[in-house]
Amino acid sequence: MTNTEIQNIVSGWNDKLEFSEEGSEFLNVIVPQEDVHNICSQLKAHADLKFDYLFCVTGMDWGEELGVIYHLESTSFRHNIVVKVNTKDRENPSWDSVSDIWYTAEYHEMEVYDFFGIKFNNHPNLKRLFLPPDWQGFPLRKDYVDEENMIIK
Repeated sequence: MTNTEIQNIVSGWNDKLEFSEEGSEFLNVIVPQEDVHNICSQLKAHADLKFDYLFCVTGMDWGEELGVIYHLESTSFRHNIVVKVNTKDRENPSWDSVSDIWYTAEYHEMEVYDFFGIKFNNHPNLKRLFLPPDWQGFPLRKDYVDEENMIIK
């Protein structure tokens, strides 16, 4: 299935979706944070799409916005899509977990939470994965300052 055919199907689900292929071989869709779980459920369940494999979840700090990029593949049809979600709320970034849709998201979302502080509602076990539980801050955010290891010139 081509990116255009995928876009034609998905665009009918929500009029707030934004699509692009700029800088990527995959179709990219930006999903409002309140709709991410619903859109992802449909991407997996739709008979012509069957995005059954979540192979990458990446946290992002775009400066003014925090976000997550989900890379999906259909193992049946061998097509891909990239789902992007973002928020300007840097104090309390959150949206629904997709770990009930793709089990592998459980660990990816813990990693994103650990390093970016994005909370995933309804996650079964959201906690720090790599850093100690008492760690302060989120080290992959652009505004993070590591005062303990700061080099003063």
